[in-house]
Amino acid sequence: MTTLWDTTGTAVVKALAAERRAGGAVMSGLALTLVVVVEEKQVGEAEEAARIAASVVPCRMLMVVRRQVDAPVPRLDAEVLIGGRLGPGESIVMRMYGRLALHAESVVLPLLAPDAPVVTWWHGPPPDVIAHDPLGIVADRRITECSYLPDPAGALEIRAADYLPGDTDLAWTRTTGWRAALAAALDSVEGTVTGGTVEGDPGTPSRLLLAGWLSARLGCHIALESAVDAKGGTAISGARLELDTGRVIDLKRADPRSVSVKGGAGPDTVIQLPKRSLGDLLGEELRRLDDDQLYGEALATTTGTSGLTERSGGRRHVWQDPAEQAAAPT
Repeated sequence: MTTLWDTTGTAVVKALAAERRAGGAVMSGLALTLVVVVEEKQVGEAEEAARIAASVVPCRMLMVVRRQVDAPVPRLDAEVLIGGRLGPGESIVMRMYGRLALHAESVVLPLLAPDAPVVTWWHGPPPDVIAHDPLGIVADRRITECSYLPDPAGALEIRAADYLPGDTDLAWTRTTGWRAALAAALDSVEGTVTGGTVEGDPGTPSRLLLAGWLSARLGCHIALESAVDAKGGTAISGARLELDTGRVIDLKRADPRSVSVKGGAGPDTVIQLPKRSLGDLLGEELRRLDDDQLYGEALATTTGTSGLTERSGGRRHVWQDPAEQAAAPT
């Protein structure tokens, strides 16, 4: 590992090249560049998640820690690693102070892996408008986390207003297991779904997105029910689908690692559906680099916003100075 204090972007590029030479081999086969935007208090959590994801998808990880934007003097501190605590790949952790933190792209752009897609992940409150953040403009895919905002349901409205293909949210990724279980149960029976419910923590966007996905896919209204999942501590505690044949498919959280399935074609059963780590969720998103149309459909149905999946084109950077905005009178 090479640690650079009060350095420059050019010095970081040279340090990365030196680390690769010292390792005795040049990294090849990088699938993508992962840009992580995080606050200092969440760096440890983000590093652990990125380490797990990088073990699944070979990538160059660039972590941008925006510290003390109001510092009077711009400054860059960096750690350059190949292997080690952040996984087997190439990793650079950059702590930026002062006005440099508002222009992180000036350091990040020269460090992107050549000819590789770019994924930007905001671990923390995402920008309301991704076009305000250049690190979102350069990305082929953009991963947000609505659960970090005080009003997750309102955050989904913001994400829908700002949506373009390539966007996704980890609240959606958390529904993958439930979607697979529901699809498997429906595939085994005859009939048409006429209605149903999704139960879960009323403060989570995952419950809303799962109900939106079901409504969009099945062409019927799926209602929401509030239920705190004391058994599993997860966002979703159950789902119920009613068919025109009179059959009812009922999935319920049985314990922190499993879900009971009743009403399918076979006997009642229990399937494994553990709560996944942040690294597993991130790894799932890194494995797919195409547009997630199902997320767009679910988000559109959840928020009542039409035409999300028909949107096209890229974003252009719209400069907005966060420092001036914070200082503006209200």
